[in-house]
This record gives sequence, C-alpha cells and structure tokens, in this order.
Amino acid sequence: MAGEGDSEPNKSFKLLGFLDVQSVPCARESVLYGSVGSLVVGLGHFLATSRVRRSCDFAVGGFICTMLGYWFYCRYNLAQHRIRQRMLKEGMRNKLIFEGSSLDPERKQTSNERSDS
Repeated sequence: MAGEGDSEPNKSFKLLGFLDVQSVPCARESVLYGSVGSLVVGLGHFLATSRVRRSCDFAVGGFICTMLGYWFYCRYNLAQHRIRQRMLKEGMRNKLIFEGSSLDPERKQTSNERSDS
C-alpha cells in the first residue's frame, strides 16, 4: 500500500551543517528567496555586462543580501505575531477571570455598587 512506505521519519536538511532548514522558522523561505534573488541579480548583471566571473560574484552577493533581508523581515513579522498572540491569550484569560465580577470593565455599575466602593 502507499501508506506503508511513509513510516520513515522526515530527514532534515541542514544548510552549512548547522542550520536545520525544516525546524528553524523562516529558514526555508529565506533560502528559496535568496536563490531566486541570486539568479535574478547574476543573470541581470551578465546580460548587462557579459562578464561571467563578475556576474557570479554579483549572484553570490545577491543571494546573501536577499536571504538576510528576507530572514530579518520574516523573523520581525513572526515576533510581532507572537506578541499579538500572547496579548490575545492574556486578554481572553482576563475576560474569563473577571466576567461577572465587580472588576469586569464591560459590566455597568449600578448606583448601589458605586456607593459601596
């Protein structure tokens, strides 16, 4: 059956021997965008100048710049997402704790409750 061969664990791909592309957030996308960036920069420079060695140098530079640029962009967005998620979780927990109590901000206080405070 087709499902029998799927019992092998997923083998991770390590870039430069230490960067596990599968488990590190944003690593896979950064490498993919970097490779596309290097292709565009290298090919563009080659078409403009017809110098092979110099175009390869530009391609490597394009890879590094594109990969690092997207890495920082993706990690920044991931950090913002986690902060918003943490704030939402805290707000939901506070909503459950304070719901129906005198500390509930959505509950309208009556005149008796105001005089007791």
